[in-house]
Amino acid sequence: MILNFSIQNFGPIKDRQTLSFEADKSTHLEDNYVIHKSGYRILKMALIYGSNASGKSTILQALNFLRELVLQPKEKKTDEFEFQPFLFDPKTPQQNTVLGIEFLHNDVKYLYEVEFFRKAIVREVLYFYNPKRAVVFKRNTDINNQLTEIKFGSKIKIEKNTERNLEANTLWNNTVLGGFLKTNANIKELKETTDWFKNYLYPLVEPRTSLDAFITSKIDRNELSKKDVTTILKKADLNISDIIIQEEEEEIPDEILNLLKNRLNESNGKIKALEEKGKFTSVKIELEHTVNNVKYSLPLKQESQGTRRFYGFAGLLALLIKRPTAIPIDELESSLHPDLLSHFIILFLINTNSSQIIATTHNREILDNKDIFRNDAIWFTDKQEDSSTDLYSLADFDSSVIRNTSNILNAYKSGKLKGTPNLGDIFIDLNL
Repeated sequence: MILNFSIQNFGPIKDRQTLSFEADKSTHLEDNYVIHKSGYRILKMALIYGSNASGKSTILQALNFLRELVLQPKEKKTDEFEFQPFLFDPKTPQQNTVLGIEFLHNDVKYLYEVEFFRKAIVREVLYFYNPKRAVVFKRNTDINNQLTEIKFGSKIKIEKNTERNLEANTLWNNTVLGGFLKTNANIKELKETTDWFKNYLYPLVEPRTSLDAFITSKIDRNELSKKDVTTILKKADLNISDIIIQEEEEEIPDEILNLLKNRLNESNGKIKALEEKGKFTSVKIELEHTVNNVKYSLPLKQESQGTRRFYGFAGLLALLIKRPTAIPIDELESSLHPDLLSHFIILFLINTNSSQIIATTHNREILDNKDIFRNDAIWFTDKQEDSSTDLYSLADFDSSVIRNTSNILNAYKSGKLKGTPNLGDIFIDLNL
């Protein structure tokens, strides 16, 4: 589970900002919001509010970038990272970016931090707490020679030959964890860490993410139960009674084959097999609706955007319930009615045990309902005068600003909590 995530010099984030899932002393909604694990009280959810261009989506993008940095190591030394440091300052474009994350995995706490610029990883460190903090490895890069240097901690037993192979596989633009994925070696702490990034932390879900295709493929491969997803859908006011998935053989149009030949090597075995077969298998999905005890089927692509979005969310919720998972979601409320969004949040909080959601949202109605949020689970991003992002929690405000009896929605709308757009007047004078 995620404990803390910190970002420095990434996009609009200039100075180090930290988002924490560690619960404060409040016992409000303790049973539904707080997970007790290895001596920590960990929140299931963090919701980030802020005006457009305030940097809230960047928090999620940075987390996703870190995941890809670990799991998708570059193949060539000349490959560069696709990101921007903070650009509204003469110094920061020449300074390194730093991402760090603290997490629990198999009851062990890990702290991982990586420092980099567009061409290379500069510094990298992994600690574990068992029970006291100890070094797993420290990595530095010889920038002039483009070589990686790795030193393991005294508690890590590793053969010299394995260490040399790992160094050789860790290019200057690879993390040590990425190099480990290329190395035939068994180093417990590195395996635990890479497994956490792969199996616990999911890729970023954006409004344009094709969740319905993702969930359908999970169901089709029996990685997700159709019954479970249907059960969740039935709890929403959508009249959905079943999910119908059908596989059909379709002819491959010549233009598609020609396009594949042009993009790939024409001698590619898979292209030849497709050409010989002349057909491909397509998966079609329909949602069954029961209206006045009569069943009707409607292709998913003809459903409303809200229904398609919640079909995807129902699948995500089934995953979150079945196995420990963290899912970052940008614009959580996208295409969903506020009541349906609240319904999803409540289902998540009540039915999950070791899963987390970190999400951005503009839905202010949540702030008017203390039955579904805790102060330490609400975060704000505010654009500073230098256009940098300031990240802070509702729990950071003292009683002079927020009391237990305060109306949080009104406080946010009035600007007491910041994180709202600073709009100009409504008059526009154009040269006509």
